[in-house]
Amino acid sequence: MSEKSKSIPLNTFPSNFGSGIIISKFRVTDLEFDKIKEAHRDDYHIFFLLEEGSGVFEIDFRRFEINSQSITYVQPYQVHRGLSLEEGLFTVLLISTESLHPEYLKLLKEITPANPLQLDTATFSIASKMGDLTSMIFCRQEEKLHNIILRDSCNSLVGFIISQFLLQSYTTDKPSRSETISKNFKLLVDQNFVHTKSPAEYAEKMNISTVYLNECVKRATGQTVSYHIHQRIVLEAKRLLFHSNKSVKEIAAELGYDDYAYFSRLFMKVTGMTALTFRNKNLE
Repeated sequence: MSEKSKSIPLNTFPSNFGSGIIISKFRVTDLEFDKIKEAHRDDYHIFFLLEEGSGVFEIDFRRFEINSQSITYVQPYQVHRGLSLEEGLFTVLLISTESLHPEYLKLLKEITPANPLQLDTATFSIASKMGDLTSMIFCRQEEKLHNIILRDSCNSLVGFIISQFLLQSYTTDKPSRSETISKNFKLLVDQNFVHTKSPAEYAEKMNISTVYLNECVKRATGQTVSYHIHQRIVLEAKRLLFHSNKSVKEIAAELGYDDYAYFSRLFMKVTGMTALTFRNKNLE
């Protein structure tokens, strides 16, 4: 295993693309795959439309086999890497949060984490053609309204992709009050887990009682409020343990725990192993 850095590498959106959008079609032979195989984060959204070929990707410790006519979405700051990619053809869209339609941004937060999406031939063909059109617009930078046209075309593609993700979990029933509260709670956890740890603090943010919050989350997910808070904290700890050489004590502090021993007990309780065991187990 290569030497780990003090933090997980973070790629920021290239400053020379003022539109906040990059889209292009590649073949596997065009890639510097050694870089892709290294775990990293990005501060932008990635959509990967695989037209030909197959491969294996890892996103936050979950491995996915992807095949042709599939779309993979990686949200900002998820730790990911490509483990293998057979000869193939694909389109990659990179888009900054600022360039996304606010409603699409909200929906992307709701569907994350999302498994790769396998589409039928007709539906994927539409996405592919939309990607081709957006790529052509991306290259016509001399257009007077280039950034606006590009953003609109790109958001049309993103909207179509989101609609396909939503179809996978489509239900004719209107979301219950419990489901709505649970969804909003999990979004809050993702934004605040470093500094906000207790169910009561989240209930206060949502202007409801702790008992009612726990009741709604338990009804919607089968798990308690504390369970979801701890799962999010431990996910971040796993990212840092695997992809950086920070000590367990440093990671505990970064995640808002001054009491290193308490953090260690929490990690053990959630995963069934110590933080160091998790790290050593993954040193392959």
